Amino acid sequence: MAATEAEIEALALSAMRAWVASDAKAMKKATHRDFMMLIGSTPPQLLDRPSFLSAMERSFACTRFTFREVIVRGHGKSAWFVAGAELELAFGSKVWSGGFLITDLWRKGAIGGWKLTERSLARLDGDDSIAVAVSRLQLWK
Repeated sequence: MAATEAEIEALALSAMRAWVASDAKAMKKATHRDFMMLIGSTPPQLLDRPSFLSAMERSFACTRFTFREVIVRGHGKSAWFVAGAELELAFGSKVWSGGFLITDLWRKGAIGGWKLTERSLARLDGDDSIAVAVSRLQLWK
């Protein structure tokens, strides 16, 4: 499983680099034809693959990213990628930046290998007391 985890993390990095570079061709190659992105706005918004690819070339830019905590869990021909990240996103002249939670669902096909199928972006809550409270609930500590 360690090989899968490393491979998925590398693919997620590659997809983010494609977004930063506004490289729609590379992002199209990385995403499944049924790709959907959920944006954690109020109310939440969806972008399908054609909308996202078009938007990243025109007005929805990722100008900076840094992954922090990364967790990858394999589930057969699927893998779940979750990362805390610092992002700087731009919607035209509007900048949306700070701590985000990125969640990806990657699926492995018979042809083409791993493809990004779902991605969610949501702002992280800045209240550190929530993380402390949840940590206390973990039975394995």
